[in-house]
Amino acid sequence: MWPLKMTLNQIHMNVTMKMTDTSLCLSPGSLWSQTSEAHPPQDPSAAPHTKVVEVPVPEPQSITHYQEMLQSNLKDRFMCATQGWTQNKDKQRLDEIYTGLYITAGASIHISKQHEVRQVEMAGKKTNTEKPVKPSDMFKPPPEQYRPIKTVLTNGIAGIGKTFLVHKFVLDWAEGRTNQDVHLLFPLTFRHLNPLKGDQFSLAELLHECIKETVGIKKEALNYFFQKLQSSGNTNYDKSEFKVLFILDGLDESRLQLDCSTNKTRRLKFKVTESTSVDELLTNLIRGKLLPSARLWITTRPAAANQVHPDFVDIVTEVRGFTDQQKEEYFRKRFTDEERSNKVISHIKSSRSLHIMCHIPVFCWITATVLEDLLETRELEELPKTLTEMYTEFLWYQIKQREEKYCPEGSEKCFQDIKSLAKLAFQQLEEGNLVFYEKDLKESGIDVSEASVYSGVFTEIFKEERGRKNEAMMFSFVHLSVQEFLAAVYMVHCYTDTKTQVLEKFVGVKNRCSSLDHFLLGAMEKSMESKSGHLDLFVRFLHGLCLESNQRVLGGLLGQTKTSPGTIQRAINNLKEMNRYGISPDRSINIFHCLKELNDHSVHQEIQEFLKSGNRSEKELSEIQCSALAYMLQMSEEVLDELDLKKYNTSDQGRLRLIPAVRNCRKANLSGCGLSVTHCEVVASALKSNPSHLTELDLSWNNLQYPAVPQLCGGLRSPHCRLETLRLLGCRLSDLSCACLASALKSNPSHLRHLDLSWNNNLQDSDMPAESRL
Repeated sequence: MWPLKMTLNQIHMNVTMKMTDTSLCLSPGSLWSQTSEAHPPQDPSAAPHTKVVEVPVPEPQSITHYQEMLQSNLKDRFMCATQGWTQNKDKQRLDEIYTGLYITAGASIHISKQHEVRQVEMAGKKTNTEKPVKPSDMFKPPPEQYRPIKTVLTNGIAGIGKTFLVHKFVLDWAEGRTNQDVHLLFPLTFRHLNPLKGDQFSLAELLHECIKETVGIKKEALNYFFQKLQSSGNTNYDKSEFKVLFILDGLDESRLQLDCSTNKTRRLKFKVTESTSVDELLTNLIRGKLLPSARLWITTRPAAANQVHPDFVDIVTEVRGFTDQQKEEYFRKRFTDEERSNKVISHIKSSRSLHIMCHIPVFCWITATVLEDLLETRELEELPKTLTEMYTEFLWYQIKQREEKYCPEGSEKCFQDIKSLAKLAFQQLEEGNLVFYEKDLKESGIDVSEASVYSGVFTEIFKEERGRKNEAMMFSFVHLSVQEFLAAVYMVHCYTDTKTQVLEKFVGVKNRCSSLDHFLLGAMEKSMESKSGHLDLFVRFLHGLCLESNQRVLGGLLGQTKTSPGTIQRAINNLKEMNRYGISPDRSINIFHCLKELNDHSVHQEIQEFLKSGNRSEKELSEIQCSALAYMLQMSEEVLDELDLKKYNTSDQGRLRLIPAVRNCRKANLSGCGLSVTHCEVVASALKSNPSHLTELDLSWNNLQYPAVPQLCGGLRSPHCRLETLRLLGCRLSDLSCACLASALKSNPSHLRHLDLSWNNNLQDSDMPAESRL
């Protein structure tokens, strides 16, 4: 180690003299330009530090000493990884298997209430107006933003690659490739923080507890860093004496009581060296009270992003998964034989459902696992084409692996294990949990020791992790969709095994032991009662598992179901005729997806013919056809010039089902359609979309009661909103509605040029003219 008070020129001379020593090996934190041409800095932040800061306790050391120690330790931890969660396979270098992700930057976040599979359908649509960002540039402000970035919130749906991205970010720092201005980087996960709820630590103690790679940095040194940062009063990272970055991965998995609101009465009541609850530590870290100049990177699923108030976030990024090009790159890495990789890529492109799902890296891995096995025995046209078929083959592959290695007593024991996992999947899906602890398993009737056996056998389905505190155990499925599939397996088993109490609780008394088509109808109605749509994919799997072909693959796991062609046809007819007043049109699209899982493509073909026809106004559309049309229009690569609901020959409910197409059109006429709050949510989501195409919107002659207007205003406030003309004629707007509208337009005045509020009599009765309020 060089003397602490040497100048930069002296250090340079020292390095030059020592270069004759062939055994010299400089660490990642050393001076790139003088030491190694093999690893040049890839960004300005990788340049050498111009000031060596001394840390006097417990014995004098430079900050680079601790940086290099932490980098070395984290490099060992993050250098290797496995594809999927298979513990039996040899780990590979992360750099060799990592495929880049498509990440965008934006100014705000839209909390979608749609199921995540519906969100990924839209996320896969890359456009020229988006701003892609490199992971290494996450903390670099865009040209239009002059203030430095301290806190980044990265959102993305389950399995989209957030945690893999974090691992690559940490490895790049540890190996000296990027972000070398960061002295100390601390990667934390909520999975490991959750078991510490109720315990008290200082920040240094918490890091030692959760990140074993920090143990070499004595508590006294960590406290020195943190005291300096807390007491300096400096909030500017660039001017900070010690540059520290905390990563909080998986906010959506948090079971801590975080208060990241703008509660102004809340004050920091403890010093960073004092012990306090984990909840308080993280709350004040996120709020910027604990270490005002420290950088913070939070990752989360979209549904949990609103736990952190926008005031505490400088920029939001979104992991969008794989682009089409990145999908191909992934499969070519996985299948090194060019002929095999071409077959896989060709098959994925032939199925719209599979192609969309492959935007999710975890689904690419599931697909590769299945096809790697099936390409040996099946022709291309015999490979799985629907989601249910793919997951059925994936589960059967796991069962075969289990039987070959661990199941001398036969398949019955294996089936029993799967049923236990399926029961857990269903019960936790209803609760909305992705990560489970011992308490959750016990409530589902699973012995913890047995769960460890499951995770050791079904390593690509179910995983056990051990936390730091008292070796606490955590369990989860490889992806939410795997949990949803197993939940559907459990429900089909309950139906065939006539488990009356379970069925009655889920689908009600009238459908508990009725015919299969009535049971499926009851399950669909149940899923539509969920505002978040958390049962949508589960219900799609439920329909697909009722096909004889999928039951045949899984053998006796599902039991004996009555799946005659007549029963399936009745289930198809029920879906086509289904209509629930007041249900979001987005939710109705799931009916169309369920038809495809039953291998009924008639509606899809009818809409394709409709789109090719010359005179569309003559063709009468059913409500399910309107749902299919809405889906196909919003998924089209071409933006629709105009969506005028009056031009479609359908019922009033059919027109309402067309509303999701507003997300992919420039001009929308929704006048006189009886819009509700639910429909205004869809319109608002179109205004919040990144990018938003809508420039002209006509909502005239709809009775927009107050709850609907705030929904609309949420879209108008969005920085992505590009609306130039808004017509609200005859909408019976109240003073309160106009106040909300005025506030929204003042917060985002950049695009709107024409606002029409004519024929709103309630405003004419007011003492204050509408024009003066807006």
